[in-house]
Amino acid sequence: MNNMDLIKEAKKVRGNAYAPYSRFKVGAAILTGTGKVFAGVNVENASYGLTICAERAAIFAAVAAGETEVVSVAITTDGPEPTLPCGACRQVLSEFGESMQVIASTVDGKMQQFDLKELLPHANQGIIKKHV
Repeated sequence: MNNMDLIKEAKKVRGNAYAPYSRFKVGAAILTGTGKVFAGVNVENASYGLTICAERAAIFAAVAAGETEVVSVAITTDGPEPTLPCGACRQVLSEFGESMQVIASTVDGKMQQFDLKELLPHANQGIIKKHV
């Protein structure tokens, strides 16, 4: 699956986002090391701290299916510029592939691509590594 295919998956699911407060719908799709794709959307809550971002929703769906290696993530929003993952999402993503590609896009086709290491340098440095 190429980056454009992954963006299409993120765009397709974005409409399912639950964003009654911000009205900012986000769709995410992740590609795992086994070639499977998992999607997620942001789900807001009146208690805003309980809101979940699309990227984390996609990761959690993959983990629930037994996948723990992420190769790339595509995020799609309807903002004027591509929106990058928040700090919490960057940290969660780093647990599942520090060298993954992050592709941020808008519904009208603007796109930016980064290595996760660029967005979260020194991730997990000094943290006890997970047991495999």
